[in-house]
Amino acid sequence: MAEPRIIKKYPNRRLYDTAISSYITLEDVRQLVLDGEEFEVRDAKTGEDLTRSVLLQIIAEHEERGAPMFSTRLLAQLIRFYGDSLQGFMGSYLERATQAFLEQQQQFRSQLSQLMGQTPMALLNEMTERNLEALRKFQDALLGGGKARSGKKSEGG
Repeated sequence: MAEPRIIKKYPNRRLYDTAISSYITLEDVRQLVLDGEEFEVRDAKTGEDLTRSVLLQIIAEHEERGAPMFSTRLLAQLIRFYGDSLQGFMGSYLERATQAFLEQQQQFRSQLSQLMGQTPMALLNEMTERNLEALRKFQDALLGGGKARSGKKSEGG
């Protein structure tokens, strides 16, 4: 297994990605998470692991904007678990539950893709073509063109 990417956090709160030798933002760290990149955030002076606190900071920022994922009630319930005898159990439970949810989500997407058998855009194109063909048939029938196409002569002609 490859070594995790090291990101150094300086006292001025700046993050330095040693893999690309450049300063990065919290949004860049979020992108690393989305990309599945293994990384650690370390204090530049002490070497202390700050990964969890940086990830919590990213969550807090995203909870403040847009539609939050965690309700006030859920956050209060989570806080109640700290110091409880089930605190350790709760963390592993949430991790397993989230993993199961992700697997079910992937399975659903796979089944939906198999069911549709094609990309959403191709499916939309096919539906549009079918609708246009149905409209053409309707117009032909309405204007009497359906009889002429089927080999029958229209009345009066």
